Amino acid sequence: MTKSVDQTASAETRRAARSFTRRVLLRSAAAAGAVTATGPWILREGRAAEGTVRIFSWAGYIGQDMLRDFQAKTGIRPVLTEYGTNDELLNQLRATGGAGFDIIHPTVDRVPNYVEAELVQPLDEGKINWDGCLKSAYTGSAAMGGVVGGKRYLAPADWGTEALAFHRQQAPLVYGTAGYGDLWAPQHAGKVTVRGHSSLIGIGLWLESEGRLPHPLLEQFRDEAKARANFDAILKVAVENKKAIGQFWSNENEAQGAFRTNGCVIGQTWDSSAVALRKEELPVGYIAPKEGALAWMEGFAIPARAQNPEQAYAWINWFYTPEAGAMYSNATGINSTTVGAEAHLSDLNKAFFAEAYPGDALQKLWWWPIQEAWYVSIRNEYQDRFLAA
Repeated sequence: MTKSVDQTASAETRRAARSFTRRVLLRSAAAAGAVTATGPWILREGRAAEGTVRIFSWAGYIGQDMLRDFQAKTGIRPVLTEYGTNDELLNQLRATGGAGFDIIHPTVDRVPNYVEAELVQPLDEGKINWDGCLKSAYTGSAAMGGVVGGKRYLAPADWGTEALAFHRQQAPLVYGTAGYGDLWAPQHAGKVTVRGHSSLIGIGLWLESEGRLPHPLLEQFRDEAKARANFDAILKVAVENKKAIGQFWSNENEAQGAFRTNGCVIGQTWDSSAVALRKEELPVGYIAPKEGALAWMEGFAIPARAQNPEQAYAWINWFYTPEAGAMYSNATGINSTTVGAEAHLSDLNKAFFAEAYPGDALQKLWWWPIQEAWYVSIRNEYQDRFLAA
């Protein structure tokens, strides 16, 4: 048995995740009323209204309109660098020992990896306008990895899913019957796009629903022997079906390109990938599978050797304004954790959300558990075997 960072973390994560749904978010927003983060909160420290903030975020997340708005409202010059994967972010910070950037944008389940490697610093919670963050996101993120050893390292920024994207005419799907197994249907041979490691989890959920997985999927995140036993069963099915794959993706551009130019008609992608294709008026739908959409939360953390931490806090507080949160969601299709952002969403984003999560889809979200370093190593080992097969 592999000892976890916190032996109760997995149970707490599931309890927190079960309570963290869109309906809870909207109730939290309504309860907060018209509370907004404005003026003094953005610039809580006087010396923050100058200088530069170096932002390291996901490719396609932070648009020029957001950067201009932040600078106009704070006087701080933002400098953006982008990455494509969590591993790329982690490896970059490892290479510099937590230097080079003032704020980063990791997923909550990977935060303990940064803490263990001493790459991030605890947040000074008194400098953050938490009234601008949905309470359910703040409390739920704690057991998902945002709080380690009693200290908070992550300010929740957004949440989204990885589920089934599909061509409406060539590979139509219907909620309630659509599942991860549909990816591997014979008629889709050569036209499927998936990401290496997360597609293995999708297969795992499919096998678990049919009683074909050696151990409950969640247990593999806590026990190395069970992880290997499950991955052995998952990998066998993945390799048997690999001929169906037209393209693997590892970042946003690749996932979109699979549908846009490379002939794929179905895939397991992020919600943001499908929204981008929808904006181009391509006939691509997105729906939660019956086993549950893979759900994640991201947020802002401050690297251990950040040179401009006060400016980083100003960025967080600016993000916790309704206008900034909505600007982010409308651009990416990802759900903001900012209070009041939903009131400013575009009609397209509202319609997309309703179509993606009908019925009981929000109650069935499958939240990523904390992925400790030993698990990520095993996960990557099996991913590499899948890609090389």
